[in-house]
Amino acid sequence: MPDLLLELFSEEIPARMQARAAEDLKKLVTDGLVEAGLTYESAGALVTPRRLTLTVENLLAASPKQREERKGPRADAPEKAIEGFLRSTGLSRDQLEVRADKKGDVLFAVVETKGRPAAEIIAEVVPNTIRNFPWPKSMRWGAGSLRWVRPMRSILCILTDEAGAETVPFDVDGIESGNTTEGHRFMAPKRFAVTSFDDYAAQLRRAHVILSPEERAEMIRTDMENQAFAQGLEIVEDKGLLAEVAGLVEWPVVLMGEIGADFLDLPPEVLQTSMKEHQKFFSVKNPKTGRIERYVTVANIEAADGGALILAGNSKVLSARLSDAKFFWENDLRVARAGMEPWLEALKSVTFHNKLGSVADRIERIAALASEIAPLVGADPEQAARAARLAKADLSSEMVYEFPELQGLMGRYYIEAAGEPADVAAVAQEHYSPLGPSDDVPTAPLSNAVALAEKLDVLTCFWAIDEKPTGSKDPFALRRAALGIIRIIIENSLRLRLFPIINGTIRSLKADFFPEREEQPNMKEFDDRVAVGSALQEFFSDRLMNHLRADGVNHDTLEACSALGGQDDLVLLVNRVKALQTFVETEDGRNLLAGYKRANNILTAEEKKDGVEYSLDPQPKLAEAGVEADLFSALDAAEAAIAPALEAEDFTAAMQAMATLRAPIDAFFDGVQVNADNEMVRRNRLCLLNRIRTIMNRVAIFSALEG
Repeated sequence: MPDLLLELFSEEIPARMQARAAEDLKKLVTDGLVEAGLTYESAGALVTPRRLTLTVENLLAASPKQREERKGPRADAPEKAIEGFLRSTGLSRDQLEVRADKKGDVLFAVVETKGRPAAEIIAEVVPNTIRNFPWPKSMRWGAGSLRWVRPMRSILCILTDEAGAETVPFDVDGIESGNTTEGHRFMAPKRFAVTSFDDYAAQLRRAHVILSPEERAEMIRTDMENQAFAQGLEIVEDKGLLAEVAGLVEWPVVLMGEIGADFLDLPPEVLQTSMKEHQKFFSVKNPKTGRIERYVTVANIEAADGGALILAGNSKVLSARLSDAKFFWENDLRVARAGMEPWLEALKSVTFHNKLGSVADRIERIAALASEIAPLVGADPEQAARAARLAKADLSSEMVYEFPELQGLMGRYYIEAAGEPADVAAVAQEHYSPLGPSDDVPTAPLSNAVALAEKLDVLTCFWAIDEKPTGSKDPFALRRAALGIIRIIIENSLRLRLFPIINGTIRSLKADFFPEREEQPNMKEFDDRVAVGSALQEFFSDRLMNHLRADGVNHDTLEACSALGGQDDLVLLVNRVKALQTFVETEDGRNLLAGYKRANNILTAEEKKDGVEYSLDPQPKLAEAGVEADLFSALDAAEAAIAPALEAEDFTAAMQAMATLRAPIDAFFDGVQVNADNEMVRRNRLCLLNRIRTIMNRVAIFSALEG
């Protein structure tokens, strides 16, 4: 069984496209092989800046022979029907078989397809893959029609077995497949022939090419850490940058350079961002001071001078870049120390959204909302409004204009420089959080107030103008904003009612935020706002369900608690949901749920049949001695325990009290006929079932549970 080695050699592939390209190559080629009947044992794809490599092990030498039987028309069918069948099979009349059938003699065709050599199939699959490769961006070059991410230079394609290696011959836009490749662009540019994947990998390594991106990344990481450790320094971890740099070099050479003394006082985040974004440098910090003092660059060549010339050139360019950053920093500090009013004024001319006004308009909405939320989260209203007005001032700064990813962080520095308290300054950085599901949420009361206000503003405003997420599209990150609100409330155990805040925020929006909907052109403004509020509340419920699903909570459990109504205290709701989820997974919980459903089904059916509700209090004096009287007593005891437990928000205790009803309810149904002949007794027992339902529904609406 032969092994396939394929290499597509080109000019440099952008680092951001490499991992996806390797996976696409593997999938497209192996899918094509399997579809043609060639199975294999394993496959792997590797990528360097100049080559996509695929290896497929233990491939079938040829596709298997196939035998297919097709049933045709009857032997005495019209000639045209038989001729059509012959055309579909490619056989002649004398090649058909006549077989007896219950309806008479029937024509059968036995179609045998011979197997095809692996090389023949590969010569079709690989060119088709190349011509239809899904690059995010591609180009044409020269006079050819082939599109590739960068100009393709050669194709290596060989099959190797015990007898040796053979080239799979084909041509793609004038590029003929062969058995040769070349090594490092500068250190080993000569072409060489290969006979197998092991030979290929070994010769490339000797030619200064490391095939595996993971190996290149590990070499870079290890060498950086060793050099830093030797000087008592630490590398600032950046996994994204490490993966990117590993995609820029075929033979990584780690070099450490110094940052000019004039720039060491810049905020470390500015140094790190400037070096990463402009030059793909890693930052090296002094653990004693926390300052970034050096940088690491990764060269693609072993220089004769040990990299001195490379470092000199990089340091020169870096100094120019950091001179710009220092200029921005010093200018911004002057504005900040003067009070940041020019920045705030400039935001009046920056459009947030063409239907929602300027960024300054948005800041005022956030400030007003933050002052309302502040008392609910333990913050001072005036300070919250002040922090909200300053939190986005850095959007006008030169540093954030140059490095937008530093927004908020630079605001913190500038607000501190303006002489504001540290907790006000922290709001600038923390009010954006959390940006992702794994980010930390803010914990300070002032930051929570502004962060909630910032996210509620964006949600209510975009809901008002009918710009909601649709399918996978969410251009304004509204799902992220809703999840951020949910996490801030739950993880900080903030006891506030979310939906009244949402409705109040919507009511405070300008009337022109609510355009007439085509489906309801005559909707009154008040009704419009109510509809927007209801839709946004439903959106929050969906986001909450997605968030809780990771904790094993199912939809029915959340629905059973939400259906109680007024469950917009998320901390309270989550505690109730988790207690119910735990309870219904116990044996007592499952059995009690079955008893509830039996009681609810009987009661619902009888109320529908009789046209009345059996909602009166059942009378103990009409109960028969034994299990019916016992159920009355059990309900009294459970109700007496459940009410204070719910008042104390001790849902576990409420569930435990409810669990005591399991045995009395089971015994009642086993020993008593609900629809008794005595109509008075029957009505009383139906009212008793209603009492079971009412008591249990104080904890949750159990009819929402599937079981």
